[in-house]
Amino acid sequence: MIEELLPDSVVTVEAYGEEDASPAVLYPEEAAVVARAVDKRRREFAAVRVCARRAMEKLGVPAQPLLPGDRGAPRWPDGLAGSMTHCDGYCAAALVRAADLASLGIDAEPDEPLPDGVLAAVSLPGEAQRIRRLTLDHPGIHWDRLLFSAKESVYKAWFPLTGQWLDFSEADIHLSAHPSGHPGGTFTATLLVPGPLVRGHRVDVFEGRWTVERGLVATAVTVPYT
Repeated sequence: MIEELLPDSVVTVEAYGEEDASPAVLYPEEAAVVARAVDKRRREFAAVRVCARRAMEKLGVPAQPLLPGDRGAPRWPDGLAGSMTHCDGYCAAALVRAADLASLGIDAEPDEPLPDGVLAAVSLPGEAQRIRRLTLDHPGIHWDRLLFSAKESVYKAWFPLTGQWLDFSEADIHLSAHPSGHPGGTFTATLLVPGPLVRGHRVDVFEGRWTVERGLVATAVTVPYT
């Protein structure tokens, strides 16, 4: 599912259900990070790292511990850029050589409406208006959840480039449906704060893709070198 949203230079590994979710697969230093977490958190932490290590192997990088850094963002091995996501029944990792992309972000969420009040908390007025219009035009898609997922992917692509927090209100996202009616499409995120510098060029707009499959919504953002 995630693979179709990303360029060929990116390798992806995903898993459904409880596959490889045992915390026993963790390296000792990883296990220490979640030693006091509830079982669900430890299993998700383990499962997504299994995906990440398989993605490393696809790129010819030896499997190794993957520890969280600032704000929980994964510290990837030198020369790699990547992103991970997990939700109930699904996890995925996407990796690319840092020479091929400046950054990327992926996110998956359950294909269901956001809880009451969440859309108002995460959306700009213009975004909320566009979501209402899209819901009328394409009622089979949970556009509020897609907006939330897109913002998560934008943040995951933003943070490695800046090391700074990006609030929900600091990116204005325009979602577009596929003209064929296929449950997928594209989106743009216009940054409302100074964008990151990528090889000396400021990037003020992130571009992404989305899909709806198997009870999930998924989004992905890539930041190429300009």
